[in-house]
Amino acid sequence: MKRILFAIAALSLGFQAAAQDTLGKVKSSGAITIGHRDASIPFSYYDDKQQVVGYAVDLCLRIVEAVKKQVGNPKLKVNYQLVTSANRIPLMANGTIDLECGSTTNNLARQEQVGFTITHFVTANRWIAKKSSKINKLADLKGKTVVSTAGTTNIKQITEINAAQNLGMNIISANGHPEAFQMVETGRAVAFVMDDILLYSLAAQSRSPKDYAISAEALSVEPYGIMVRKGDAAFKKVVDGAMTQVMKSGQINAIYGKWFLKPVPPKGINLNVPMSAQFKKVVANPTSSGDPKDYQ
Repeated sequence: MKRILFAIAALSLGFQAAAQDTLGKVKSSGAITIGHRDASIPFSYYDDKQQVVGYAVDLCLRIVEAVKKQVGNPKLKVNYQLVTSANRIPLMANGTIDLECGSTTNNLARQEQVGFTITHFVTANRWIAKKSSKINKLADLKGKTVVSTAGTTNIKQITEINAAQNLGMNIISANGHPEAFQMVETGRAVAFVMDDILLYSLAAQSRSPKDYAISAEALSVEPYGIMVRKGDAAFKKVVDGAMTQVMKSGQINAIYGKWFLKPVPPKGINLNVPMSAQFKKVVANPTSSGDPKDYQ
């Protein structure tokens, strides 16, 4: 029995080690798989030609170039796998995707399950509501119906705040950001709690952008990172090296400007969001910390 248990344990460790050897997996298969979103503008989404584009995608493709050199395969195939807020972590953990290129918050709780490379954006958790609803502060949401996206840190946080402050909010979940915004648009929810940069994007694409206001009050600081598998030091070293090079060389300025300071496809909307002081700190001193205190 002891021999059988030992064999099972050894086999399990072998599978775990194999799962964590992303470079070996990529080299043997001749392909790397990027997990992407369908509507996280401008980070990761489909354009009008159904091509995967975005700020995080551009950064991931810089990482892919570094991986090509590392495994000695300049013709490495790039596969794309659509992911959602709810399934992105499981798909990373089980080896379906090798990089997750979206708008994913890097925090200490998630680092128990997955790894993150250098932070590529710093946002904050806020809410959007119609100006006519006069929701100006958190207390104004008391007893109201609020929506957030399933599987996000945002819905977890607003649920915890609701309980801690006894606000009596009715919190509902949506399958995606567009669905959540539509609930506010149609009056099924009074506010949508999400990362502010995504709220700016959704409002800009709406029928009447001037009808909406994003809260001045921030519920938290949210650093975004590209996900990798946990415990794969060799792969993370390559990925972190590529991201640090983008930061230190100044390439990040052109990439950032392309997606946040100029019109983006498919509708030519300009978000006009200058680089924040918090993110400028990351550019100067690249970090993959999941502690929000490191971004204040």
